[in-house]
Amino acid sequence: MAGNCFGKLFNLTTYGESHGPALGGVIDGCPPGISLDLEEIQNELNRRKPGQSKIVTQRKEPDTVEFHSGIFEGVTTGTPIGFVIKNTNQKSKDYSHIKDSYRPSHADYTYDKKYGLRDYRGGGRSSARETACRVVAGAIAKQVLKDIKITAYVSRVGTMGLDKPYEELDLTLVESNIVRCPDTEMAKKMEDYIKEVRSKGDTVGGVVSCVIQNVPAGLGEPVFDKLHAELGKAMLSINAVKGFEYGSGFHGSTMYGSDHNDAFNTDGTTKTNFSGGIQGGISNGMDIYFNVAFKPVATLIQEYQTIDKEGKVVKMQGKGRHDPCVVPRAVPIVEAMAALVITDFYLLNKIYQ
Repeated sequence: MAGNCFGKLFNLTTYGESHGPALGGVIDGCPPGISLDLEEIQNELNRRKPGQSKIVTQRKEPDTVEFHSGIFEGVTTGTPIGFVIKNTNQKSKDYSHIKDSYRPSHADYTYDKKYGLRDYRGGGRSSARETACRVVAGAIAKQVLKDIKITAYVSRVGTMGLDKPYEELDLTLVESNIVRCPDTEMAKKMEDYIKEVRSKGDTVGGVVSCVIQNVPAGLGEPVFDKLHAELGKAMLSINAVKGFEYGSGFHGSTMYGSDHNDAFNTDGTTKTNFSGGIQGGISNGMDIYFNVAFKPVATLIQEYQTIDKEGKVVKMQGKGRHDPCVVPRAVPIVEAMAALVITDFYLLNKIYQ
């Protein structure tokens, strides 16, 4: 299986399956001499871990990270950082009913066709549990970046969405509720809606928005490795993501150029920021902001029709512990992937200087 590495200079390789003994990763290219707050890395994992609230999967995993190399007395050494997150609460029997059948809109069918076999326990390598490794690497990347601030939040659940731009929101409220929406009133509505959807054995999608502040001008490459292209790839590599837009996004296609152009101030900043902080694939020093759309979780706790390996029509019902809506737990994952991209370009830019 290829495609388990992400990044060029700041590179992450992950391994492990949802119901295997452990997940883990190796981070290569982290600069030496970075004093790490290990407690903050664990806090980031706690934001992603299952069982953290009543509106997410009730799988109980501590998601405690163990570092095996690359860190000495809390400081990075410049050598590969190896880490492990042990699985402690697998219930593989919950998946025995899908051993020979394919769940609709999952990776079951495509994995079987590509590899000739699959680990059906929780989806194996295709499980979103793999993203725990990304959060570890992203937490370290954030500490490399220091003054660059990355904040993601839930802006939509189903048809319920915020109608304010991020500048009008109090982003300090993101962690004040279990939905991770920075609007207290909307957060309560979203929470009630997710509970209602779950009670019906159904699921719902949503949108995670993200803003990256204090990014210096000059990050990104102008042709194939555009900054927004790499951010798009990073976000689209996250499980259940169906769309990515930055800056004015699709709305920008409805505007006139005279309205859309970001006029300059004398100091090089711009009066508007429809560009989303990126022009020509390179950061211009303004805030970078984007939206990431997540589909509804494919596992339904209700009976539905599918096919087995022989192509026969069978009935199935989801079992086990699943999220009725992934977006609350996806917030730290979006931040982590954004941090990996920005750190990679940050280090690349230092080579040019």
